Amino acid sequence: MKLEEVVRFLDEFLGIEEWEDKSNNGLQVEGKSDVEKVAFAVDACMEVFEKAREIGADMVVVHHGLIWGGIDYVRGITRRRLKFLLDNEISLYAAHLPLDAHPRVGNNVQLLRLLDVEAESQFGIYRGKPIGFYGRFERPTKLEEIVGDLRKLNEHLVVLNFGKEDVKSVGAVSGRGSFALTEAVELGLDLFVTGEVDHSAYHLAKESGINVIFAGHYATETLGIKSLMNVVGEELELDVEFIDVPTGL
Repeated sequence: MKLEEVVRFLDEFLGIEEWEDKSNNGLQVEGKSDVEKVAFAVDACMEVFEKAREIGADMVVVHHGLIWGGIDYVRGITRRRLKFLLDNEISLYAAHLPLDAHPRVGNNVQLLRLLDVEAESQFGIYRGKPIGFYGRFERPTKLEEIVGDLRKLNEHLVVLNFGKEDVKSVGAVSGRGSFALTEAVELGLDLFVTGEVDHSAYHLAKESGINVIFAGHYATETLGIKSLMNVVGEELELDVEFIDVPTGL
């Protein structure tokens, strides 16, 4: 399949043009014109690129790209990464906020689905648009049980159990999502799930009586990219593979 066809599909499916983002979403680095295999990963880093070459990928799709607003200098790590991609004719495509907020494959919808919760509505306003989702359990669920489910995603959770033991409602904003905790409190949610640990969230959660689970920035953002990978594999009939390079953070 032609690279431009793959890019057009991703742009339209993810609604790339609808987002104002620090990330330069879309095709960041142009490689060979024909695509047979696409690798998917969370981060654009040399380890991912080297593994992409090893598996024969013509294109890498990531959540965290290389270009955030522009390139100031092509030197050091930036030079080495770009040179590797260009020398090996590997294309790089990035989807940041569009992947967080997507109603079908997004990180936050997938986080809720991991807990068997269907998304009811959005919250977590970021750059003027909501990127998180929240919903309700079919039955009140013990916080301990939810923690067990999330440990399948990441063993190293941080749990602030300041709310109800029987959880009825939950909101999710992956990655560095603690900015949405105040909204979760205002919505009266019993549980807020995000990725990266934020020191300032401790007292806010304690004084508000809400449970918070930090499930890891990397771990919570593997869900969307894997879901997108499955869509690309099925709908474009391309060979796809996930490259796992966990950061432990």
